[in-house]
Amino acid sequence: MTTLRRRVAADTRYTLAGFPVAFAAFCVALIGLSGGLGAAVAFVGLPLLAGSAVLVRKFADVERAALPGVLGHPVGHPSYPEAPEGAGWLRRLMNPLATPQGWIDLLHAVIAFPVALVSFVFSAVWWAGTVAGLTFPVYGWVIAAIPGVDGGLPELLGFGHGPVAFVVFNTLAGVLFALTLVPVLRGAALLRASLAEAMLTRPAPRAATTRRRTALDDAPLPPYSVRR
Repeated sequence: MTTLRRRVAADTRYTLAGFPVAFAAFCVALIGLSGGLGAAVAFVGLPLLAGSAVLVRKFADVERAALPGVLGHPVGHPSYPEAPEGAGWLRRLMNPLATPQGWIDLLHAVIAFPVALVSFVFSAVWWAGTVAGLTFPVYGWVIAAIPGVDGGLPELLGFGHGPVAFVVFNTLAGVLFALTLVPVLRGAALLRASLAEAMLTRPAPRAATTRRRTALDDAPLPPYSVRR
């Protein structure tokens, strides 16, 4: 149960609280790409594009930091080479664009926004339906007392007419939202996290794990123990 609560909390935090980060990254990338490439001929746009790449990299770092909690395994950080020693000011200025990962970060910020929007909408709708539906018996009678409201969708679907049918129908809808909340949140989170993993990460290094296993195998065994 504790693991399930942590999973729901991680998926909810990633899809709902992470949406403003995706929106901000999208705005920065869109402004940088449109303004930077449009004014690249006059050279004015290149510094703008390089600055956008630096900012988008920060958003990518936030995304990478959230991925292990959603995917359940560590992710590797791609390399961002520094400018060569002794490079001129222009080379240092344009260095964020000299690595392929800088362009991939910009592309991810643009592509990931609609994906993040879909994940946000599904998570928000399912949470709203769950909370509103399960608590409907508390306030639903007040809504049902409003003239012309107690029929609505339950009556159209043949569930009857009146306050009781109205409250029961909406409560059952909330139960349905609650029963499907976990898989919907998981799917929404993985939809966004899979794209981020493919574009923003590299396979996690296994050298540390290998060294640790080798050290354990080479360690002296305690008395009466059998090496497997």
